Amino acid sequence: MLTRRRFLATAACTMAAARLHAQGQSKVRVALSIPKDATGPHMPIDFVGLSYEVQQLADPTFFSAQNSGLIREFKALSPTGVLRLGGNTSEFAYWKLKPDSPEPEHPQVREVVGEPKAQYYAVTPEIVRKLAEFLQATGWTCVYGIGMGTNTPARAAEEAVFVAETLGDRLQYFQIGNEADLFDRHLRDPKTWSAKTYLQEWLSLASAIAARVPAAKFGMPDVAGAVSWLTEIADLWLSIQAPPRVTTLTHHYYFGGPATNPEVNIPNLLKPATMHKVQNTANIASAAASKMGARVRMTEGNTCYRGGKPGVSDVFAAALWSADYSLLLASNDYSGVNLHGGTGKSVANSVGGSLPGDSLLEAKGETPGQIAAHPHPFYTPIGTFGSDYVLEPVAYGLKFAGSFSGGTLLKTEFSMKLQATGVNATAYAAKLPGGHTSVIILNKDAAADLEVELDFGHDANGVVQTETLHAPGLDSREAHITTSPNTDSLKQGKCSVIVPHATGLRVTLS
Repeated sequence: MLTRRRFLATAACTMAAARLHAQGQSKVRVALSIPKDATGPHMPIDFVGLSYEVQQLADPTFFSAQNSGLIREFKALSPTGVLRLGGNTSEFAYWKLKPDSPEPEHPQVREVVGEPKAQYYAVTPEIVRKLAEFLQATGWTCVYGIGMGTNTPARAAEEAVFVAETLGDRLQYFQIGNEADLFDRHLRDPKTWSAKTYLQEWLSLASAIAARVPAAKFGMPDVAGAVSWLTEIADLWLSIQAPPRVTTLTHHYYFGGPATNPEVNIPNLLKPATMHKVQNTANIASAAASKMGARVRMTEGNTCYRGGKPGVSDVFAAALWSADYSLLLASNDYSGVNLHGGTGKSVANSVGGSLPGDSLLEAKGETPGQIAAHPHPFYTPIGTFGSDYVLEPVAYGLKFAGSFSGGTLLKTEFSMKLQATGVNATAYAAKLPGGHTSVIILNKDAAADLEVELDFGHDANGVVQTETLHAPGLDSREAHITTSPNTDSLKQGKCSVIVPHATGLRVTLS
């Protein structure tokens, strides 16, 4: 039987045809000089991350030391990543310390189309213990989300005590609340809800936690899109007496959505203007973080909100997008990126009960079997197919960018020079641990190939090795990272490489 994993492995042979096609393309030539001094931001060793709904914990077999398939894919993505637990469903979780602990009374919430229905569920000590074992098995740490929408300070503190004791050094920090800038839709009074009222309420929960867990660290405010909240909170922060220890300002980012929006397509996802908007957000977030002495992390995001879009979120274009997006944020001193995913059920529950992408496939006449062959949700970095787990294209882009983890970025004018060629491409460089210099060039252009002369300096010497992020096409339901078996030496500190269209290339001087 041909499993999805075996299909992806055998599909690598199509690269030969892709290379022949690339040789027939006209090439655009550009010369890029690599600076010697590592003067840019440091990219943490745990930059790479994934985001899951807290409700995923309701299945005790998922984040478990016995789930070898999921552990394998986490470690394949990164040996030192960060698992973020949060999402819309986190607002309906409650802490149940003992089997006979009564379910608390829950406040009334408004039911709104597109928002999660109030489906309350318990988080128990058993689940947290299994999570700790899973983190130990993967080598990952955790950003642990505690609900704010329907929680109380006492329950939040009780949960935090157990989580801190159980996760130990696998706990990075607590995140209280998810997308609080959208609470006015169904959880709070829209007439009074604001960044200021949020901060007052957040402080009541965080202070209760800090009183019970003195070493507690926090991330906040985890906004959906209102990055202006970061600026407002940073301005208000200076007036707070003895505030809880906030190490990270957090926000979310989705390129667009939902799946039924025709503007969510491959050309728009990859066009330079998309990253220009990302840069504008990063400027605002970084300025706010600087005021608070914190760093920024993008804790939830992906290509298309409400579960992703088939043909955009689950294809190779998403790999090039995630690589470019991640490296752009790293160059803006972000501490990491967490791409959202999980099982279809947990994500569907978080957005009202169904995935809009399924309706698109049904309208195209796809059968239930064909629809099930897509990852659900469509944007998930790790797809779940029965008992099998598979890295999806968007994860390969994150993994490719993550090869710079632990390094210091070099400030260059790569992207400006590449844009001047008219080719849709970007480039980044870093000084890696051990002193190696590495360059990643992402050719997002659908047609034009690049011939790039890299100049490491006349006194540079060593061996050049390459890795390629590739697939047969932008709309291919697969992705591969291939290490070249050949190595080249520099000539007068220079080497020339070909970056075919719709391809990423990593060049390392070692």
